[in-house]
Amino acid sequence: MDTQGLTARLAEEPGATAIALDVDGTLAPIVPRPEDAVVPDETRGLLERLVERYALVACISGRPGEDVAELVGVEGAVYVGEHGLELDPRADEWAPRIAEFAASVDWPSEPKQLTAAFHFRTADDERAAVAELRKVADRAIAAGLRPRWGRKVLEVRPPVDADKGTAIRRLLDERGLRRALYAGDDATDVDAFRGLDGLELAVRVAVVSEEGPSELGAAANVVVNGTPALVELLRRL
Repeated sequence: MDTQGLTARLAEEPGATAIALDVDGTLAPIVPRPEDAVVPDETRGLLERLVERYALVACISGRPGEDVAELVGVEGAVYVGEHGLELDPRADEWAPRIAEFAASVDWPSEPKQLTAAFHFRTADDERAAVAELRKVADRAIAAGLRPRWGRKVLEVRPPVDADKGTAIRRLLDERGLRRALYAGDDATDVDAFRGLDGLELAVRVAVVSEEGPSELGAAANVVVNGTPALVELLRRL
């Protein structure tokens, strides 16, 4: 795929174009503990320039939206958390059930309102951790919830048909935008790729890693190796 050609086409009409990005593993390098993640100053400065130039710059993350805004720290960007569930009021009804489920699991969970995330990146025995969390996933299904695996994490969500794809599509439709780039590194970002279907110009960027799902690269128009390579791509915009 002609990466330079795609980015040049996007840059031709910035006032009609959206730049949407995942955060962890995309803007912020993956770290052992989510609370230690950092968006480099260089990347933040680049995002500030993109905000001034493009019709929309959005960060769509599995973290709560307020946490994403604090982590990225760029004024003028739009922040959507919990994989797009924050934009669907139906998810709010499930918040107590999600909290009850997280509390019932003997495994630390990342503090969230609409989802429960059980990380195992720091587990001493990853195979044993995955086996234990598979039982948690089975329990989630039995409770009417939806488990989903990501990079060293099991997430449990409400049974609501909302994801990063529905989120990015809503943001685009609200602004009447038909051109967009989305970049991400994990299975939930494949949902976001689908949200770009039917656009006049869609650029799907996979930030690949050994941990990432194979379907991510297969669904992408552009593949880059790691967050530094993504920054170099964004510089062309």
